[in-house]
Amino acid sequence: MKKIFASLFLIFAFCGCSFGFEEIFVEEKPPVVSQETPQTQTYTEVPFDWFELELDNKSKRINEFREIIFGESSKINLTKAEFNKALSKYKKDKQFKHHYMLANNGVTQDEDARYNPFYYKNNVLVIYAIMYNNDIHHALYYNPYGRLFYVDITSDAYPSFPYYSIQYDRKGNLKSAIYFASHDIQYMFNPKREFIGIWYKDKMYDAHGKQISTREGW
Repeated sequence: MKKIFASLFLIFAFCGCSFGFEEIFVEEKPPVVSQETPQTQTYTEVPFDWFELELDNKSKRINEFREIIFGESSKINLTKAEFNKALSKYKKDKQFKHHYMLANNGVTQDEDARYNPFYYKNNVLVIYAIMYNNDIHHALYYNPYGRLFYVDITSDAYPSFPYYSIQYDRKGNLKSAIYFASHDIQYMFNPKREFIGIWYKDKMYDAHGKQISTREGW
């Protein structure tokens, strides 16, 4: 069974969990934010009923969330032109030396932003993530030279549940999408907008209820 070491910055980075992954599969993505954010976040318990649902009801739910994420009403389902216009100012971190130093020295927040490091073997920081306090709907991932690597964009509802997030690479190519039903439950979609699975805490299940992945640090 495949084990996923890097899970969403959006799930972990601001929930008080510490990062120190021994491996990060950056060719897929070092995925990104949240339990505690610059705003107060409240939780509403959502029952995990995946095993009780019939397959057609699962499909209806999946299609409903897919439409929310990728439908015409979505504000974060961007074309490449829209992405480049909206994210041009983030393509390069002009203070990358300072931000790299903060992340690499365990600083998780200051008066400007929150930070999250992603390590490779031997505690080498390969990606650092930033979420600015005045722009909590963009989680920005940079390499050690301040070059934008990925961006997580969240819907307006964030940080309240439910909300959804789409991750793009620096060229505006869609890499993944997630519907956050609750802190413990997330529905994952791939770049082709196909359903991958549902996370429940540290385990992912497919449409048939088979466990297909795990993640660390939950």
